[in-house]
Amino acid sequence: MLFYPSVIMASNASGAYNAAKKGFIVAVVDVIDMSTSAEAVLERGAIGIYGASPAGLKVPVPVNPEGIGYAAGKHALEKGTGIIIISEPRVGTEEERIKRCGSVMEGINRAGAEVLKIVPNLGAETAKLADFDGRVVVAVTDSGGAAFDAAYNAGAQVLTATVARTIGKKGKEVAAAGVRRICEEAKRRRKNIAVVAASSNALEDLLAAQYIYNLIVEEGFLRKI
Repeated sequence: MLFYPSVIMASNASGAYNAAKKGFIVAVVDVIDMSTSAEAVLERGAIGIYGASPAGLKVPVPVNPEGIGYAAGKHALEKGTGIIIISEPRVGTEEERIKRCGSVMEGINRAGAEVLKIVPNLGAETAKLADFDGRVVVAVTDSGGAAFDAAYNAGAQVLTATVARTIGKKGKEVAAAGVRRICEEAKRRRKNIAVVAASSNALEDLLAAQYIYNLIVEEGFLRKI
């Protein structure tokens, strides 16, 4: 049976949630810094990326950070590895970051997995803060994390993409890498794609989401399969 793919744009956790409910694969774009941190640690060998809403953050759609932690924990156990958490505030104390990860850590503990380290959400520089090779990563952040959480818990496969340079990539290479992952997964699952700007108040997210949308079209994703 022929599949006629489509791609849309949306924004915020609510846009991610609504796209997930429609059966779309969701690509979260949070340039400063969640999706850039994700791209950077994938370069360094991370085997799984999850995003979660911080404890206490008010979101207009359902989120379940403890459920994200549990899923990440199960993934880590299956792969025989541990978890590194990326958290906020970027500039603050370890105690502040730990507090915001409380719900996620409850889920990880329930799964029986180990948190190896908690590091700040610094974009490309995040990759220098720990050994990410073979690790599962959970980004607990206000915008990108909450959007990921909302989509994931509404049943979507969720990925990330960015346009910001990383240690290993610059220029169009960064966005192209994310687009390849998204398109390959969407084609494999025969799903449509929703590119979600993590915050409608962040011009960089909106412009980057538009750029990534355009690249998806240029890649030929809209051809029937």
